Amino acid sequence: MASGTLELDGFVREALARGASRDSIATTLASAGWSSEQIRRALHAYAEVDFVVPVPRPRASLSAREAFLYLVQFATLYLFAWQLGSLLFDLLNTAMPDASDEGWRVARAGSSMRWSTASVIIAFPVFLYVARLLAREVSADPLKRISPVRRWLTYLTLFLAAIALVSDMITLVYNLLGGELTLRFVLKVVIVGAIAGSIFSYYLLDLRRGEHA
Repeated sequence: MASGTLELDGFVREALARGASRDSIATTLASAGWSSEQIRRALHAYAEVDFVVPVPRPRASLSAREAFLYLVQFATLYLFAWQLGSLLFDLLNTAMPDASDEGWRVARAGSSMRWSTASVIIAFPVFLYVARLLAREVSADPLKRISPVRRWLTYLTLFLAAIALVSDMITLVYNLLGGELTLRFVLKVVIVGAIAGSIFSYYLLDLRRGEHA
């Protein structure tokens, strides 16, 4: 925890212990320059119960097992997304061949499709199994929804998906300005946009549900 956050937490704990109201604490901190989100988090750390000293709320902790499961979940998600895109690209190239494609690229498509298919067959069920296991644990203990490793990996996934979407649009506009649009190229842009957009939308909604909860 950063020193500033420790000072804020100590101030709130001391003020509550001396009987100050939450509204007066919030007003004082706001006038001192603390943001509304920092104030809200600091006050939320203590339960609104009557006791001689401030009662802290339970906070999310991180275990090695939890970190392992989330790393497996997101690693298999990345692998599945990448290999699914590769497989769809290869199928598209096979169905709509381009005369300008080099011979080695066409010959390599079969091996690439086998590898991508094998990766999708293995990675996706593992992802679903781990995701379901973690979902049950979160359902049993909602505090795990704000797990630090879960939030970090979720934001990392949103970042990677956003980069993929932005790059996809840049590539589309670049080829459009150059007059080099083909049906095969547009379909590839759609594939990337659909995969990255689905992942971005799902985890953004999941993050919002977690913050609301």
